Amino acid sequence: MAETEANRAGPNQPGSNQPGLKPVWTDQKLENLVGNLLRAGVSLSAFVVAIGGIIYLARHGREPANYRVFQGEPSDLKSVSGIVRFAFGFHGRGVIQFGLLLLIATPVFRVALSIWGFAAEKDRMYMIFTGIVLIVLLYSLLGSGSAF
Repeated sequence: MAETEANRAGPNQPGSNQPGLKPVWTDQKLENLVGNLLRAGVSLSAFVVAIGGIIYLARHGREPANYRVFQGEPSDLKSVSGIVRFAFGFHGRGVIQFGLLLLIATPVFRVALSIWGFAAEKDRMYMIFTGIVLIVLLYSLLGSGSAF
């Protein structure tokens, strides 16, 4: 007797038609993955900001502070490309700003990962809603055109 592709698939494998088996992607698995992504993103961004702070203080820690004149961020640090350029040049402010960009990007990656997880679960309704959320997030971050 010839085995069909579905019967050859092992337990919990896609294509298995054995009753009572759970799908490969469950809500719990997706929640764990998203939770780990959020923890990793926040931890990585905190580490990068701390490294940037160390670099900044090592180079500028002994300079006297002038509180009479407000000096904002240089114009180079107001765009993503400028921040990346300064960060890879190991300028303290650039590394700190890059860490903050990582922190901002973490929930965006979470939403993108959720879309992928919902696609793996074949849950179209949540894919659509999450896709709309991702579009709104990306538009709010990049829609003004001044980010790059």
